[in-house]
Amino acid sequence: MFNVVLFEPEIPQNTGNIARLCACTGCSLYLVGKLGFSLSNKYTKRAGLDYWESVDLHKVNSMGELFENFKESNFYYLTTKSKKLYTDIKYKSGDFLVFGPETRGLPEIYVKDKNAVTIPMKEGQRSLNLSNSVAITVYEGIRQIGL
Repeated sequence: MFNVVLFEPEIPQNTGNIARLCACTGCSLYLVGKLGFSLSNKYTKRAGLDYWESVDLHKVNSMGELFENFKESNFYYLTTKSKKLYTDIKYKSGDFLVFGPETRGLPEIYVKDKNAVTIPMKEGQRSLNLSNSVAITVYEGIRQIGL
């Protein structure tokens, strides 16, 4: 399936919801960099319910470490600052879907990458909820692969 990457997530409830999504879809979850909460946080655990045991969870110190460990993999960066739609990608099992922190998004280096994509939304709105964005993107990949 896919690899969901949360770069420096800040809100425990979002991470818990995403963990539950990963458990239900067979996606691996990579938490990268400094977290804005503890994984033992009651809100994180509550949002993930009893699904945490089913999550293929990885804590990684940096994006560089992740790139080094998966040199041949495709990485797609979700951002509001791209014109390329997430539906324009031909996803493959094993792809990495990278999402930034809730309050500031991904660093500019990823936003300007050729693999930066966006989920369309009404002009003038700032962004979708992180866990909703992950769900939209993961299920588009699942739709394409046909699982």
